[in-house]
Amino acid sequence: MALNALFEDVGQKSRRRKMLLSILLIVVLIHVGVGIIAGILVVARYFTPPPAQFVVQKDIRLPAKEREHKMNMAEFDANTPKPTFNDKLQSMHPAAFALPDLPKLPLDQMMPLDPSAIVSDAVSHMVGEAGLGSGGAASGGMNGTGTGFTFFGIQSNAKRILLVFDVSASVVNKANKAGIPLSKIKEETIATLNALTPNSRFGMIQFTQNYKPFQDELVPATDPNKAAAQTWVQTEWVESGSMAASSRKVVSNPRGFMGVLERAVQLQPDVIFIISDASFQWKATGSIGDIPWKELTDLATGALQGTNGCAVHFIGFEMKPPDRREASVLARRTKGKVRELD
Repeated sequence: MALNALFEDVGQKSRRRKMLLSILLIVVLIHVGVGIIAGILVVARYFTPPPAQFVVQKDIRLPAKEREHKMNMAEFDANTPKPTFNDKLQSMHPAAFALPDLPKLPLDQMMPLDPSAIVSDAVSHMVGEAGLGSGGAASGGMNGTGTGFTFFGIQSNAKRILLVFDVSASVVNKANKAGIPLSKIKEETIATLNALTPNSRFGMIQFTQNYKPFQDELVPATDPNKAAAQTWVQTEWVESGSMAASSRKVVSNPRGFMGVLERAVQLQPDVIFIISDASFQWKATGSIGDIPWKELTDLATGALQGTNGCAVHFIGFEMKPPDRREASVLARRTKGKVRELD
């Protein structure tokens, strides 16, 4: 009895297993069949595209206002280029009549204006009675345009000018011997200053061992400053060949011309004109001795060129050959010139 029941349970389990497998197989087949049908439908779309459909949509346009349309058309017509006649009137033989002569025109009013004259006049009115002026030493003038100037035959277009005069007894004597006395040097200096435009700045220094500057800085070349410079040249010029440190506005300077160049570095000029015999001494070593040209050249080609770049011109009297040669080297390295007056 028990054995029959055992076989019966085993048979039921076997039937259940077969039933489950049958159901799973049917479900899988159904899914596979649905997938195949769906694939066929998707692929069939590419072989049988849907028929084209023509749909007419209504185009809605708002009619333009008649007045606005007329205005637009009138503007369009106004912008249309007008017809022109480009053919020139020509004659192949003399005409029976003669054309009248052209009227005389004031050509002086048709000449182009000089910009430098306009700028100079405008600057003069702006500066007015500026006195001696102040301004920074490195301000670079008034940034205008000038026509340049000439000093003892050397042309320059610089805007920051420094004139340096060696007024030692030996230079004064050599200048007189060359036929260029002190009065001639003063006249040339005053004429050069008067030729400067207000957009320039200038300064002057006289020296032996010590030196005396016109002003502590370069001043604008205005009419008041030019007048003050002319007075200074006529009244303050050293004619004795010596310059005591106790004199008015004289700077004690044991370094001689070397100290003058060091002062020039502070003024930052664009050009320096030096009137001398190119024989420079100092007392920097305790006794009077010649200044080494190497130190002068190093200073002129070094610190003096640090900002604007400065040309150094020598105007000499009876320069010794070694001094003339060294002065030429210094001038050439600073794009300057050497002219000996004899």
